[in-house]
Amino acid sequence: MKKEKKGDLRIMKKRIRKRWIVLPLAAMMIAGCSNSETSNSASDSKNTINIMAPLLSPESPSDKSPSLKALEKYTGKDIKVTWVPDSSYNDKFNIVMASGEMPHAIVIKDKSAGFIKSVKAGAFWELSPYLKDYKNVSQADEKILKNSSVNGEVYGVYRSRDLIRACMIIRTDWLKNVGLDMPETIDDFYEVLKAFKEKDPDGNGKDDTYGMVVPKWMGLGNGSPWDVLQIWFGAPNRYGVENGKLVPDFTTKEYMEALTFFKKLYDEGLINKDFAVMDSAKWNDPVVKGKAGVIVDTGSRASQIQSAMEEADESNKDIIDIVGSLEGPNGKRTFPTSGYSGMITIPKSSVKTEKELKEVLSFLDKMNDKEAQILTNNGVKGRNYELKDGVFTSLEKNNKSLLYEHEGLAQFSMSIPKSEYYIEDQKTKLFQHRKDIITEGEKIAVFNPAESLVSDVYTQKGAQLDNIILDARTQFIIGEIDEKGFDDAVELWKKSGGNELMKDLNKLYQSSK
Repeated sequence: MKKEKKGDLRIMKKRIRKRWIVLPLAAMMIAGCSNSETSNSASDSKNTINIMAPLLSPESPSDKSPSLKALEKYTGKDIKVTWVPDSSYNDKFNIVMASGEMPHAIVIKDKSAGFIKSVKAGAFWELSPYLKDYKNVSQADEKILKNSSVNGEVYGVYRSRDLIRACMIIRTDWLKNVGLDMPETIDDFYEVLKAFKEKDPDGNGKDDTYGMVVPKWMGLGNGSPWDVLQIWFGAPNRYGVENGKLVPDFTTKEYMEALTFFKKLYDEGLINKDFAVMDSAKWNDPVVKGKAGVIVDTGSRASQIQSAMEEADESNKDIIDIVGSLEGPNGKRTFPTSGYSGMITIPKSSVKTEKELKEVLSFLDKMNDKEAQILTNNGVKGRNYELKDGVFTSLEKNNKSLLYEHEGLAQFSMSIPKSEYYIEDQKTKLFQHRKDIITEGEKIAVFNPAESLVSDVYTQKGAQLDNIILDARTQFIIGEIDEKGFDDAVELWKKSGGNELMKDLNKLYQSSK
């Protein structure tokens, strides 16, 4: 693995090399047990900020990256990043927490069991009393702050994302070929999927198409196509509220109506038979290659598909469109995100005093300025992009190395109170439709009432409990079990800790009210 970036000072050079190198898991365990040095503190060098962040790109920005250098100049800090492969990030987090050798700021991807354990052990600063003192983070959305909190207490500055992203993505050329309009109701949606299978939408005279492609998607309530569709049917978002108490979504009649609809789509061949094992990395392929006509996901995926289709054939202009939600039994409803994608936390062992805490918060606040957002998300003007008459054009399309100079830096970009970096397709019809969907969706979003609640029972047994329902959902859709079989799975869920979980969550829910 590559060594972490060198510091400007010789004394820092040795320390950073020793502490901030990304090692294989076993080696890090040894280092965590044997290293007796004191941790890096904000007082070691008030001009240095050490950050740990996940790496999703093939390459991390080097210490000579023009984007990083410009960001350092803008913030007045030497920024030292420990890049950790995304696939092993939670493992690395647990090791770093055990070692005590922590950076000044850590990107937290989700409320994992390891993170919750660290919070309860007092490892991170609680930030609620301090955020009001900073220009940008003081404008954080209260609803999203609550969602990102741990039972109402804020342990990180959230990384913002659109609250409304879910939509139906559809090939409008196929719609035209089968003589149908854009669907407005769930019944219309079914008719479109049926026509895409039976009416030769690609006009090749073969029975080789189907309606909607669905990939393998683990997790409950995290935005899968099933999650979005069941909201259209009137089901709750993860938990409903009945008689003032939380109940699981899968115990409601609306959920079962949605599940029965999914089975109907499967039985009639309107979705792909391999959905339970299909790699999500290949999700776009059936639409791009003319095998399926619909995906239910995010608006950004629609842009990806449109671009891919234009690359394959320049005549494929504006053939992908989106619909935000469909009319169901309870009117129009939509599935929202939590409004954030992870957060940036500040460990107490490396940031020991309020004075040091305020130094780090000042840096994080400055990272939300428009100039910093552009550097992390777009790079350097004239090198990574052009801006002519207010129109943004990327210079990275045929040069991935330029993209990698800044792409990873977006992992510690928060976009509070709003995103202010450039988006290339913002002048397109598809982009405008996405904006309209966001505006409309905020009025009809169905939120998870337990989003901010962290149950000890779920921390210990959540994965096991979720898998019982995930397996039962798949088994019902493909016909391995019937409704009684699903009810049996719910009973197993209850006996395996589900009843205990709901008791715990409802206690937290009543306290939060």
